[in-house]
Amino acid sequence: MADGRVERGNQTRRTVLERTMSIASVDGLEGLSLGKIATDLGLSKSGVFALFGSKEDLQLATVRAAVDVFMDVVVRPVRREPAGLAKVWRVCGLWMDYSRDRTFPGGCFFYAAAAEFDSRPGPVHDEIAKARSDWTRYMERLLDEARLTGGFRAGTDAAEVPQLAFEIIALMELANAHSVLHEDPVAYERAARGVLARLRAVAADPDALPDRPAATAPVDSPG
Repeated sequence: MADGRVERGNQTRRTVLERTMSIASVDGLEGLSLGKIATDLGLSKSGVFALFGSKEDLQLATVRAAVDVFMDVVVRPVRREPAGLAKVWRVCGLWMDYSRDRTFPGGCFFYAAAAEFDSRPGPVHDEIAKARSDWTRYMERLLDEARLTGGFRAGTDAAEVPQLAFEIIALMELANAHSVLHEDPVAYERAARGVLARLRAVAADPDALPDRPAATAPVDSPG
């Protein structure tokens, strides 16, 4: 019986977080309400409050759940792939699919959350900042692994890696922002061309990378 209660609690938690991730990606983390979510999902308000306790707890749990979704969609699929610029390019493609295909209805969850909490100190700000820092460090690590395994042209210094990661992430996030604001999927094609050009510019063997991004079908506009 105890195991059954635990599993029901876990299932309720998953159900709530699926809903809060979708809401927060569009309306922001401040748009979350324990009582409203319980009502919307037909759940016991007391049960939802018992699981999360406060709005801040719910916000933190939502950010952490979004991190796990992001890992499943962008990071884990390439875990077994060999180091190199082809792996970096693959991750960039997965990130743009994650945004373009609206894994979260509002586009990149973390881009939106960072804009909402960037100047607001506190635990939620810190959790979002950690998620974004982890992503940047992951990209830097992939690029440095590519460099150490001979993927970069001769003379490329390790100091160039953080700059390259910054530029790649900036291109992808601009595509996300432009697509969400203007409902324009062409932004992803432009970002992909820019990312690929930067990778080919540092590659020891540019021909190991495609000379242009693969064509993708546009996302239908709402309505």
